[in-house]
Amino acid sequence: MTATLTDFHPLAESVQPVFDTVLARSPHEPEFQQAVHEVLGTIAPVLEKHPEYVEAGILDRVVEPERQIMFRVPWVDDAGRLQVNRGYRIQFSSVLGPYKGGLRFHPSVNLSIIKFLGFEQIFKNALTGQGIGGAKGGSDFDPHGRSEAEVMRFCQSFMSELYRHLGEHTDVPAGDIGVGGREIGYLFGAYRKITNRHESGMFTGKGTGWGGAEVRTEATGYGAVFFAQEMLAVRGDSFEGKRVGISGSGNVAIYAIQKATQLGATAVTASDSSGYVVDDAGIDLELLRQIKEVERGRIVEYANRRASARFVEGGSVWDVPVDIAVPSATQNELSLADAESLIGNGVLAVSEGANMPCVPDAVAAFQRAGVLFAPGKAANAGGVATSALEMSQNASRQRWTFGDSENKLREIMSDIHRAAFDAAEKYDVGGDYVAGANIAAFQRVAAAMLAQGVI
Repeated sequence: MTATLTDFHPLAESVQPVFDTVLARSPHEPEFQQAVHEVLGTIAPVLEKHPEYVEAGILDRVVEPERQIMFRVPWVDDAGRLQVNRGYRIQFSSVLGPYKGGLRFHPSVNLSIIKFLGFEQIFKNALTGQGIGGAKGGSDFDPHGRSEAEVMRFCQSFMSELYRHLGEHTDVPAGDIGVGGREIGYLFGAYRKITNRHESGMFTGKGTGWGGAEVRTEATGYGAVFFAQEMLAVRGDSFEGKRVGISGSGNVAIYAIQKATQLGATAVTASDSSGYVVDDAGIDLELLRQIKEVERGRIVEYANRRASARFVEGGSVWDVPVDIAVPSATQNELSLADAESLIGNGVLAVSEGANMPCVPDAVAAFQRAGVLFAPGKAANAGGVATSALEMSQNASRQRWTFGDSENKLREIMSDIHRAAFDAAEKYDVGGDYVAGANIAAFQRVAAAMLAQGVI
């Protein structure tokens, strides 16, 4: 499900012309349009207090990427057949630091999705306060079902073009859907070979034995739970004794399950594109990791091996009654009907582990119902925050322990929550974390753009 023109309600007079330009320039990019509309719909009060941002054309510039790179990726499969995929890197904003954002390998990848992810990354990275700009990239290549050799050959071909646009002071990619430790290893190896430089700080998500940071793998899932924990604490509540619903079964979902469990909750769901499992006894994390990370199997295998679990083919994981929801699969996975189902079952909080997993109508429904709602640019910023910590360790040639890194992550997520909460209070939209996160992030970006002139 993606947004259409009829989904976009009129914006404030100060921002509507900017969105009209986006629609005209990017008419076939619904995900990108949706992401821009969400930000523009919340920052009009900032422009009223800071007319200098309008006069300097800050919005006109921030919605247009600094650089858009699209390229052919030819490679040869195990049968000797030539395959051709398309590669992307959208370098959206470097005003706060070098471009930073993941690479996604998935058949659904197109220009609209990469631009939406890159635009979100500007503000997500700004919220971390760590001096990193926003970018995103990827390919419509699908690593599932491919051999190790095929994945390696694809990564090497992909990097043979992308390498010229990267560098630890220019653009620092990481992983995303379809790009885990294996793919990062092949990509980094190709970069090192082509450039004859071992810039360990120009890729994050590396193996801990060759420059990677502790907690980077866990960071996005942990961070989404930490942010939810902060929201609950404002209301005097916690994860203790709660039922948690989580979609997806990749890194984000797996480690959101782990952290929620450690905080005293029972995580009862996981999913993939074939359906979902419900385990009222609590998801067995080691079994899930064995199936998804080692065997690269389907989620139905979990139910086949776990007596307390059942598999539901198709359907919606959000029909399962839970107290806290952490959508962690992909964009626009949680519909208005899903939101109504969760609300009807008494959900207390929703924390976006994926990027923009809730459609706009679902977000509005949660907010009307008084459900605590954490937008992805705030809630899932833990991944990129820990990537920045990895960059710091690489630059200083230091290694931090797992405990040190987790504590730093927890502090960063607390700071992000505080920034979003305080911004919402300042602009009279208290409790609206969507508006608060957008306002806090936009102000950081806008101030830097104003200071650096028209570039």
